[in-house]
Amino acid sequence: DRIEAFDVSHIQGTDIVASMVVWEAGGMKKSDYRKFIIKSVPQNDDFASMKEVVGRRYRRLQEEKKPFPDLVLIDGGAGQLHAAAAALEELGIINLTVASIAKREEILYVLGRESEPIALDHHSPALHLIQQIRDEAHRFAVTFHRARRTKREITSELLEIPGVGKKTTNKLLTQFGSIAKLRKVSLAELAQVVKRSQAQRVFDYLSVNGAGH
Repeated sequence: DRIEAFDVSHIQGTDIVASMVVWEAGGMKKSDYRKFIIKSVPQNDDFASMKEVVGRRYRRLQEEKKPFPDLVLIDGGAGQLHAAAAALEELGIINLTVASIAKREEILYVLGRESEPIALDHHSPALHLIQQIRDEAHRFAVTFHRARRTKREITSELLEIPGVGKKTTNKLLTQFGSIAKLRKVSLAELAQVVKRSQAQRVFDYLSVNGAGH
């Protein structure tokens, strides 16, 4: 059996991302995990974001003629479930089992039987499995979201330096990963990654703006 689970993550509507994690043959299959950057939703709209990401995933499987999972699990309540269902309907996919599990409530909504949500027994192995998959989808989405936000914040800080453009910023980010690490780097080490003149500018900027950051 194969379960694909989705979660959307954002903070106050910025850097909206989604994750898909996969459970197959008794364990999490990390090689099949997917990250999505939400493209069509301008502001914080969980339902529209879920619809976009589910649509993108299963349109791709349709186009590539790949097998569908046995269950699609959505992190959320009936609203997120219907958003996912709307995406599948637009693709003409009608025979996929879709369910959602809301945080804390631990109530499972199954598409087509939403009026009879399943309150899973707290000792049920099925509940523990679904919780584990849901929590993993959430963890993966949050980690991806934080990484994107950190990168954006670092990028905007480095771009404040006169004479330092996107290319230089990207090179520094790829090499050092964070402002904290950049602060510990010597001028000579910076100069190995970018031009000497830009290395000097970055070094001077970080020296002056070091405290309190």
